Amino acid sequence: MTALPFDILLGVYLGVLTGIIPALVSGVLGFLFKYVTDVSIPGLGVVVLALAIAGINGGLLALNDPTIRSSENAASILTAIVVVLMLALYAHAQGDKLGASAPKRLTIKSLRDRTLNTDVIELVGGRNQVRLTVLGEVSDIEGYPPLPAALRQEIGDGEWTFPADLPIAELESRFADRLQSEFDLADVTVSLDEAARARVAAAPPMGSTSRRVPAGKRAVSLSALVPSGIARGESVRIVTSETTVTGTVIAARSGAPTTTDSSPPPADDTLATDGGEEPPVPLPAAATTTGGEGRITVAVSRSDATTLLSATDPQVVVRSRGTRREFELVSLLRRSGIQFKKVTVAGGGPLDEHTIGEVGVRDSYDVLVLAANHEKWQVAPRGDQPLSAGDTLYVIGTSESLTRFAEAAT
Repeated sequence: MTALPFDILLGVYLGVLTGIIPALVSGVLGFLFKYVTDVSIPGLGVVVLALAIAGINGGLLALNDPTIRSSENAASILTAIVVVLMLALYAHAQGDKLGASAPKRLTIKSLRDRTLNTDVIELVGGRNQVRLTVLGEVSDIEGYPPLPAALRQEIGDGEWTFPADLPIAELESRFADRLQSEFDLADVTVSLDEAARARVAAAPPMGSTSRRVPAGKRAVSLSALVPSGIARGESVRIVTSETTVTGTVIAARSGAPTTTDSSPPPADDTLATDGGEEPPVPLPAAATTTGGEGRITVAVSRSDATTLLSATDPQVVVRSRGTRREFELVSLLRRSGIQFKKVTVAGGGPLDEHTIGEVGVRDSYDVLVLAANHEKWQVAPRGDQPLSAGDTLYVIGTSESLTRFAEAAT
């Protein structure tokens, strides 16, 4: 007759061997019942199901080894039954717990609209902001040369502030655009977690001039008398003895050292306008010329490029981007405390799937919609103008009313 400790060890072995499948079935059923019906399977049902499945497994084992069914192994069989029940009940409890905590409607949109944890949000100047930090070392992007050590260190040590009410996907996009703009990087990828920690991979600057040339255009550099205050993006006329060519400035350098416009761009997408035909987009600070002899690079068409290459003593003339009355109007609005702002309608908000009149934009938020992009741009839209997620609005109002409207729209 075998000793009792050996019988118990044999029972534990048999219980684990025959209880794996009952435990898996109990766990899966517990999860499905809780997730679908929000009802837990009674413990008695789990016990009966586990014993039935274990009985089948034990019967198969007994066919291979008839001594298992002998009365001498009663202690082992009893121990095995206890182990099977414990495994089944534990697996059922875990499946039931997982079914209760799993989100009922997990969609791609909900994953895309993940937001930051509230403990990383800071209240600065009456607005919720978040500081993004780079986690670990900045990685290289395959197919590009490695980043210089100094540039890698500068990106890794920096901290960047953004509005905290944006989804994580939007923060990733804005952070990548900002890094690419500030450091003139060839490519940037950003992965952000809920704790505002970003993993960044970047490629060093490559061919920055060629990337600024619009599609279908050619870049031509000329030596000329360069006016003061010219920056990238300016529209200029190049006057030669044969013709006049209009182009966009890609780079400019005068005889004296260039200066940099240090005025900060409007915060939180608040726009200033220069009276042009369409609302301007905030650009990063760019170097400007101080005037005098120098070189200027402009983007022109292919035929105009051939003309400029053979030109001698060209003259650079800066084109006006507005009229006096337009500047006077904008100046008057600014003195009255009125600002411009670009707002994107978010899904599920008070503006989504409603018209401007239904929302009562002017009465409720004290702002005026100047233009709306719903399938196409509408200037001074009427009250029956429909709005949906992704639409872009240009609105005017006081700083407080614009902030309140932006928070509601997004």
